[in-house]
Amino acid sequence: MKRIGLFLIAATLGFGACTPNNVKDAKEWQQHFVKHKLEGCFMVFDNGQGTFRVYNIERAKERFTPAGAFEPFLSITGLQTGAISDTNMISAGEPFRQAFRNSSLPAFQEVARNIGKDTLQRWMDTVGFGNRKISRVDTFWLDNSLQISPDEMLGFTKQLYFNQLPYQRRAQELTAGLMIMEKTDKYIFAWKAGEGKSGSKRIGWMTGWIEENRHPSFFVLNFETEDPSADLKTLGMELTRNILTSEGFYKGEK
Repeated sequence: MKRIGLFLIAATLGFGACTPNNVKDAKEWQQHFVKHKLEGCFMVFDNGQGTFRVYNIERAKERFTPAGAFEPFLSITGLQTGAISDTNMISAGEPFRQAFRNSSLPAFQEVARNIGKDTLQRWMDTVGFGNRKISRVDTFWLDNSLQISPDEMLGFTKQLYFNQLPYQRRAQELTAGLMIMEKTDKYIFAWKAGEGKSGSKRIGWMTGWIEENRHPSFFVLNFETEDPSADLKTLGMELTRNILTSEGFYKGEK
């Protein structure tokens, strides 16, 4: 079973081989994590240049619970199988499009139950999503049975954008559209956040892309803290925006 990570299978996917020449260690990004006493990693893949900038490459290859960052997978699989008829379908009392933006757990648990454990397992095996483990059908992406690395998450996101996953084009395009949170005359900013737990550690995710002049760059943030009061979504957005801004994004010049 092939993995969807970019570092390990870039050549297989036809995205350009990942060599020491196109992976750059972005040590300067450490300051953003130190500021909030966080351990984490950040990856940016410039699709046009075929280059990576990575902070903490070792962590980028470790697997963690995906939590809310698994919701694009549930969305695309739900749309593929008919568990989600369209993005306006009511799920757990609200339109699915809004449930996606709100990361509504009851809505996604309903979707997972409607897809069914066996069908979810077949699609995870087909895609090669992380370790592909399912425990209980409506909690497995939260309870540390399913785990995925930041590298693999970035690979999944990139394939989703380019309609290269083994799903119908409609399911991929609708899911990618759900991830678009900001659209201006200078950029399109698409992302999905996640918040999970592993023992005493709280795990945060941000994964998506920023597109300028029809040129997408893909990113993933993964971090952890033991602070029970930390607002992981706010922290994730701050780190993501600050790092991308430091790289010259949001100006419409990429």
